[in-house]
Amino acid sequence: MAEKGFDLRTAQEPGGEKKYILTEDAKKESKFGKLVFEFPQERNEVVAEGDPEDFVVKPQAYFRGASQIPGSEFNQSYQIFVKPFFLDRIQHRHAKDEFLVFLGASFPNVFDFDARIEFTLGKGEEAETYVITKPTIIRIPAGVYHCPLNFKEINKPVLFLATLFTPMFGGIYDLPDGKTMEMYYNGPVQCKYNPQKKCDSCGKCLQEDWQN
Repeated sequence: MAEKGFDLRTAQEPGGEKKYILTEDAKKESKFGKLVFEFPQERNEVVAEGDPEDFVVKPQAYFRGASQIPGSEFNQSYQIFVKPFFLDRIQHRHAKDEFLVFLGASFPNVFDFDARIEFTLGKGEEAETYVITKPTIIRIPAGVYHCPLNFKEINKPVLFLATLFTPMFGGIYDLPDGKTMEMYYNGPVQCKYNPQKKCDSCGKCLQEDWQN
């Protein structure tokens, strides 16, 4: 007897009666509520002194990893660039893979792309700079040095997504004395435990389990 396949045309909705508008109180009552998070609006401009702040559409959206959905092993940014901007000048590396995505933001056609972006992979003599002029995704393996990242020409808006497979965004930087320094940044968000305090990347919330 032939096995009956799954037909999406006749698939039915799950029969559960519990429906949630996820307030913080509702999250506590639900089993899976901690896995659902609404994006907050952010106005996160980390720019060098003297640089303009209107290079990107505001507000912006970011997923801040395990501090927002416990147990998450990635964080992601969603930014729309509208003007040239030298985003990241300093070479660094990460403990896990990172992916950079460049798409057109003249929706709905993400292939409507008119920009010139330069991005460097590798360090020293092995460094290679790639010129991005069409929709592109770049994988940066763990431990691979990368940057600068320079949005040199923006003739049409560009959607930029940076995905790093760690619970919080951060990088490993080489210091002039030969040592290295790890730096972490969780954005201009409030502390999860103290609403009166800004996040200082202490990492306490990264230890939470979504099931508790």
